[in-house]
This record gives sequence, structure tokens and C-alpha cells, in this order.
Amino acid sequence: MSKKLAGKVALITGGSRGIGAAAAHALADDGANVAVTYAASADKANALIRELEAKGVRAAAFQADQADSAKAEELIKAVVQRFGKLDILVTNAGVLTMGKIDDPASDIAALGRQLAVNISGVVATVRAAAKIMGEGGRIITVGSCLGERVPFPGIADYSATKAAIAGYTRGWARDLGPKGITVNTVQPGPINTDMNPQDSDFAAPQIAQTALGRYGTAREVAAAVAFLASPDASYITGSALDVDGGFNA
Repeated sequence: MSKKLAGKVALITGGSRGIGAAAAHALADDGANVAVTYAASADKANALIRELEAKGVRAAAFQADQADSAKAEELIKAVVQRFGKLDILVTNAGVLTMGKIDDPASDIAALGRQLAVNISGVVATVRAAAKIMGEGGRIITVGSCLGERVPFPGIADYSATKAAIAGYTRGWARDLGPKGITVNTVQPGPINTDMNPQDSDFAAPQIAQTALGRYGTAREVAAAVAFLASPDASYITGSALDVDGGFNA
């Protein structure tokens, strides 16, 4: 069976676990060579690389902290040096920090890092990748259904970062359309990951907001990423694809 992404090179930020790792598997299953970044989980990243290589593709892990925007161009150059090019970028790395605007105990430093990782780091990585991507390039940002509405207190800062990414995605689609590069965002809802486990105390109110009455899986989000990376999505750009079980219905 022909593989839709054979010969393509993909970079997934925050790819050592959760949605990122699932996306790495999905793209590799479609024939892409895959690079992933990790901030601290070197063991998980290296284990993932072995799993991807077992599928018959090339794979590599790069240590990178997305909060350090100045390193984005260095990362892209390192990927191109290893693989020769970059066709697909998935900006998956992100953090979640909660805190009400009027809470004096809020961790301001953590909230500031959230802005750096979820917005500035994404912008810097896309800017660096856009310089070397050509016709048929794919940029897929991982946002959140919380970028469209804020159903719970204490998540305004996180929601704002994801709303920013949705806005940037639409704008980047306009900027890069003439180069034949598509830019879309995938917006997960409640997904069972380390960041938001389905056995947490906060799971029940999230499930109650969904139409399907359950958490989603990282593989279900990865399937959306793989579709947007494929030739089948060649006329889709500037779009947001919710993978949220009807959370935002």
C-alpha cells in the first residue's frame, strides 16, 4: 500500500509523549521521516525514536525548550542538516498553568512562561520554518477548544494563548498561501494525556461538556494531524479542526 507521506520530513515539537508522540507515530505510519523535540524527557524521546525507526523511517530527537524563542532558528537548521529539508511542522509543545486574574497567590512566573511557550515559541518556530519550506509545505498548530470559549474559571491565560494561536494560524495561512504552504490548527478537547488525565478530579465536569460523554485519545487527535499533513488536505488552509467530542458544539 502506498504511503501518502513517503519521502516527507516532519518536525513535531513536544513530541516525546501524549499527543506529540501519537502524531509522530501517525506520520511515520504514513511514511514520513520524523524529528521530535523534547524539553526534559530524553528517555521517553529516545524510546519513541526507536519505535519510529522500527517502522522503517528515519527519526531523531532534539532537545529544545520552546520558551527560548531565540533557539527556534537553530532547531530548524539542525533538522534540515539531519534530514535535508522540512515539509511538515507540527507545533505541539505547550504548557497549562491555571490561576484566576484576582488570585494573589497566582504563580506569575509560571503564567509568563506559559505565554513564552504557547505563543512566542510557536511564532518563532513557524517563522523559522517558513523560511525553508516550499510548495506543498504543511504547518499544523495544536491549539485547544478552550481557545474558542472559556467554560471554567481560572483558565483565562491558557485560553488566551490558544485563541492567539488560532488567530495566528488564520493570518499565516494568508501569508504563506502564495508559497503553496497550508496552515491549519487542530483544537483538542478533553484528551487523556499527562497534562489532563481522565482520572483527575477535574475530569467529570469536562466530560459533562462533551456531546459524546467521554475523553478523547491522543490517537484521535493524531489522526486529524495526519489528515491535515496529507495531500488529501491540499485545499484546506486557515481552518480550525475541533477534535473535542462535541465540547464546543
